[in-house]
Amino acid sequence: MGGAPGGFTYRVRKNGDVELLHHGRPAGVLRGAAAARFLAEVDEGDPQELMARLTGNYRHGNERVARNHPRNRGR
Repeated sequence: MGGAPGGFTYRVRKNGDVELLHHGRPAGVLRGAAAARFLAEVDEGDPQELMARLTGNYRHGNERVARNHPRNRGR
């Protein structure tokens, strides 16, 4: 299991909005101050982690608990 997110890219539109893509599909759009903040932060750390956090597409830490739930045991 890979713990690090991947497959995220972004592109800056002509109007300054930032479009976030996950495996080539739209995952979100940042506008205004959020777009400016993203562009400032993307070079500082791990861009994949940042985009995963902003889109909500990241591991929540409860996967092991969910796997052990009685509803999921028989699968």
